[in-house]
Amino acid sequence: MNPDLSHFQSSAMAKLRSRSFWSHLSDAFLFFAAAFLALVLVWSFWSYFTPTPNFLPTFTHPSSNSKNNPVESGFGVNLKFDPKDPTFYDDPEMSYSIEKPVKDWDGKRKEWLKHHPSFTAGARERIVLVTGSQPKPCKNPVGDHLLLRLFKNKVDYCRIHGCDVFYNNLLLHPKMKSFWAKFPIVKAAMLAHPEAEWIWWVDSDALFTDMEFKLPLKRYKNHNLVVNGWPELIYNKRSWTSLNAGVFLVRNCQWSMDLISTWSNMGPISEDYEKWGQIQRSMFKDKLFPESDDQSALIYLLYKEKEKYHDHIYLEKEFYFQGYWVDLIGVYDNTTERYLQMERKVARLRRRHAEKVSEQYAAFREEFLKETGKWKRPFITHFTGCEPCSGNHNQKYDGESCWEGMVKALNFADNQILRNYGFLHSDLLDSSTVTEVPFDYPNPTDGEGFS
Repeated sequence: MNPDLSHFQSSAMAKLRSRSFWSHLSDAFLFFAAAFLALVLVWSFWSYFTPTPNFLPTFTHPSSNSKNNPVESGFGVNLKFDPKDPTFYDDPEMSYSIEKPVKDWDGKRKEWLKHHPSFTAGARERIVLVTGSQPKPCKNPVGDHLLLRLFKNKVDYCRIHGCDVFYNNLLLHPKMKSFWAKFPIVKAAMLAHPEAEWIWWVDSDALFTDMEFKLPLKRYKNHNLVVNGWPELIYNKRSWTSLNAGVFLVRNCQWSMDLISTWSNMGPISEDYEKWGQIQRSMFKDKLFPESDDQSALIYLLYKEKEKYHDHIYLEKEFYFQGYWVDLIGVYDNTTERYLQMERKVARLRRRHAEKVSEQYAAFREEFLKETGKWKRPFITHFTGCEPCSGNHNQKYDGESCWEGMVKALNFADNQILRNYGFLHSDLLDSSTVTEVPFDYPNPTDGEGFS
């Protein structure tokens, strides 16, 4: 073979192999690049339609400019931000004591909210529920258990409706005992919660028996105090039972601060305490005991100073803002059956749902409750005359009827909560009974009705 030709062929083959190698390498590169791009595209589309859940908590930290750009917490407010700007809390003259009045409270609240702007949204509907009991263990053997369940009932209600709760078991003033003990607590709560528009006092022996119902706050937009009462009994009959002060809603404002101061000064901190008892007894002929009490004191202010107080106090009588337990304890069974009848007809009311969205179902149910009239659940059942801790009770009924009535009311309310967790008390008089709720409970009757 010609060496030149051989050299040429060898060179040609080398170049061919070289070109073949780079060609294959280029093809391989393009193949892998295309495959990678396809993988990225597939992953992107998959991520778009099925995003990867993030189970890790998100922690936020206030920035150096947090005053102007507050960082929100999971509650929609910034719980970690309290600027150095002075507020009423920095005033050494400001006192939580019931005996020392607070001045310009509206201005102080407004200033505090200005420095804490994340609390502004929803402030008009923000409620703090306040309740409490005695500082020592109960004498009644079942007293502490009942108080625990009564408190649980209030916590359950507030968890559903977004209220804060403060439970106090101390006397904040040594003289203000019994029904007068609430006033130092309410005043202290107003100062401790400038972010709240309303303070809601609920006696320890009162419980929510309609866990869905929500206070109609718009109805009270022009009032500062809401109590259950009847004007005709106040102004025409001057009755001691014309209202009940064991449950009241008070606006967190200067007017309320002044009212609480005036109201409290008809109690044991007043030098005229005995005199006030005599005045009340002479005015309210049906008053049963000689000491001045909070209920008579408020009725006295409404009657004697009508121009000052009447337009600011809403006497709620359109629903059971608080209802006397003797009148209500017998209606629970029939009420339960009426609600079940409603649910058998309406599939949406039977639908299982998360507890957090209960208010949506309550609003939907309200459309159908208009047809039931008196068969609505009583909002609050108040065991007036029953003292679960001491064991004392009104002589009109025996103690066992008090405690059995409380158990029935508590289980009636608890069933409304437990159902969200898949269970029910099968016997309202036996707290230990429990049954699992079947799917689509209660089973619909013939014909689904409308849904």
